[in-house]
Amino acid sequence: MTLASGGAVRRRPTGIALRSETVSTYSLLAPSLILVLLCLILPLCLMARYSLNRFSPGEMMVEALTLENYARFFGDSFYLGVLFRTLWLALASTLACLVLALPAAYYLSRLRNRSAKTLLVLAIVIPLLMGNAARAAGWMVLLADKGLVNEALIHIGILTDPVRILYTSSAVGIGLISVLLPIMIVSLQSVFDGVAETYEEAAMSLGATPLAMFRRILLPMIMPGVFSGSLLCFVLAMNAYATPVLIGGPSFQMMAPKVYEQAIKVFNWPFAASMAFVLIVVTLTLTILASVALQRRYGKV
Repeated sequence: MTLASGGAVRRRPTGIALRSETVSTYSLLAPSLILVLLCLILPLCLMARYSLNRFSPGEMMVEALTLENYARFFGDSFYLGVLFRTLWLALASTLACLVLALPAAYYLSRLRNRSAKTLLVLAIVIPLLMGNAARAAGWMVLLADKGLVNEALIHIGILTDPVRILYTSSAVGIGLISVLLPIMIVSLQSVFDGVAETYEEAAMSLGATPLAMFRRILLPMIMPGVFSGSLLCFVLAMNAYATPVLIGGPSFQMMAPKVYEQAIKVFNWPFAASMAFVLIVVTLTLTILASVALQRRYGKV
């Protein structure tokens, strides 16, 4: 029992009360934990088990305990190239989204006209309401050999003949950035909204340049948003399917389309499961390493 402000008596929670609060917390968490267990953990365990089976053209999958699917993946330069291409494109598109989203999110957070801010946020969010296939089809119209981009460049006089843009890694990168950029802007803008302008004014009044103010004041404060937005964009880019299939074409290979090809077209479920599991492990490992590095540099993110 303690005295609170105004002389009122405030009782400390007893052991029974603490236990009841703990039970109540667990009861609130139980539905979501059960849902995650049933819809995520168990399928992942089942997929890991499938990856240890053997493939048989007549039976599709023969129960076994073998690592030959992983040996095939890591022993084939083609599949390693697909993995590295996926990783490189995911990292490049995430970094590009971060660089493009930082000034846009900062401008939105500091915009005082609420009507203009609402309209700009809607303009950024509306593309998320479209499916990836529809957006990829739009990029196909723009980037084709006789698409709007080539026709405009030829009409201006910059080009004399069309250049190949569609069905290249650059086109896939452009498509991924267009999908991920709104997500990054929204993630960063919400964090910038929570940072008061007085911190910037204090740093500038002490003689800090805008770059120094951003690097030493703003960046550590918005790092949770940078990490969460970058993590979300990286995971989505690593698992992209519609964009590389439609914009990259049949000759451009990334991990998600190859997993689909092995599972649905070839019916090699064990090898498809091993590829999917490799993709998950690589993504999770890089996420953990990035989280540890950021915690050492900026503290808890």
